[in-house]
Amino acid sequence: MNRRHFLQTTSCGFGGLAFSALADGLAGNPLGPRLPILPARAKRVIFVFMQGGPSHVDTFDYKTLLIDRDGEKVDFFDARKIANSGNKAATAQRVMKPLWEFSQHGQSGRYVSALFPGIAKHVDDLCFIHSMHTEGIAHGPATLFLHCGATNFIRPSMGSWITYGLGSESENLPGFVTIGPSSGNGGSRNYGSAFLPPVYQGTPLGRADAPAASAGFRNIGNAALSPEKQRDRFDFLQALNEAQLSRRPGDAELEAAVNSFELAWRLQSQAPEVTDLSGESKATLDLYGIREGAPTEDFGRKCLLARRLCEAGVRFVQVTYGDNTANPAWDQHSNLPKHADHALAVDQPVAGLLEDLKQRGLLEDTIVWFGGEFGRTPYAQGNGTGRDHNPKGFTTWLAGGGFKPGFAYGSTDEFGHMAVENKVHMHDLHATILHQLGLDHKKLTYRFDGRDFRLTDVHGHVVKEVLA
Repeated sequence: MNRRHFLQTTSCGFGGLAFSALADGLAGNPLGPRLPILPARAKRVIFVFMQGGPSHVDTFDYKTLLIDRDGEKVDFFDARKIANSGNKAATAQRVMKPLWEFSQHGQSGRYVSALFPGIAKHVDDLCFIHSMHTEGIAHGPATLFLHCGATNFIRPSMGSWITYGLGSESENLPGFVTIGPSSGNGGSRNYGSAFLPPVYQGTPLGRADAPAASAGFRNIGNAALSPEKQRDRFDFLQALNEAQLSRRPGDAELEAAVNSFELAWRLQSQAPEVTDLSGESKATLDLYGIREGAPTEDFGRKCLLARRLCEAGVRFVQVTYGDNTANPAWDQHSNLPKHADHALAVDQPVAGLLEDLKQRGLLEDTIVWFGGEFGRTPYAQGNGTGRDHNPKGFTTWLAGGGFKPGFAYGSTDEFGHMAVENKVHMHDLHATILHQLGLDHKKLTYRFDGRDFRLTDVHGHVVKEVLA
């Protein structure tokens, strides 16, 4: 009889189960909940990842000069040319105005384009950062930097760092789940644990090019065996595993495998219920745009699943809007009007997620983070009908978790090309999100190959101006 089985069978009621969970944490369960080292405003994160880089000047960063000087040739520093050739000379490019009208919304009067009418209704809950800048001009490096804080070296993903620092709120679900991840631009490295113990890696549900209705935990049931027979087999397997562990102490991969078997056993009871949306009311399904054949159905399912996972105790949930093609979703180099199709698919689901979290009292201690790996240029690429990548200035927004609601911080230049005022680097954003979770980005470290590593490397500062 192992420790967990003893506690659960000899203790009484919910108090015994609570003591069992506490004992797991005290005994060194790597996924057991841990107290934050700083006062925490948030317990969990939902990262809504817009793969490919939405155009900030067509969505949330309103620049009247783009309209006034539409079609003119203006000298811009081309980040792609600088990255490829080192040539830092400015090049004349054709200014392209936003293709969608902007208007002010809410009591805060924040500007949002017509692409996002649903999200626009929630601007008084959002904290916009208009002065983001990052590393990497191509999707691969920039996506890795967004998730892992590095463009080349294999580093743990943000969800892994957070789970490593805080553990999981649930005994029966993973601490880090990624819904519909893409296999491109870093693939599994974007939710991997790298040199952290493997137990902290993300658990994928579905994939980017598969319907959300099929997303679920795989292989968690066995209809061919009775629960009693499965329990006998599991106990026997764990006895063998414990014998192996006693002979190979400190083997992180073996420990992760044993933990995964235990978690998989517990998943059988809770995971099917969490991923089953059939019990949700029609009003909730309508809120997320989950209607058969609707353009919002697929992403609506992902966003609703994210809420259910967070409600069940998952610490970090990523929801990806993207695909597995060479040019990911929002990557419109020659057909910017395609942004309208993507916005139609995500606007109502994201707005529904915000509304649902708020109604349930979850938004207060949940950080919702919305953004892509970079922005796009204020000029037409190659004088065509699209925009190129722009890592030097773009917008992201956050809601809940102690971020200032109805607030905007920083700015790009008058064209929306480069961050110029109160610049926020991706390292700074990572540090700030960790801070709201009660983690000090300078102290959240792991020693590997003789060096202490952290998500923010040797950079980053907490942007206190965006905190309520």
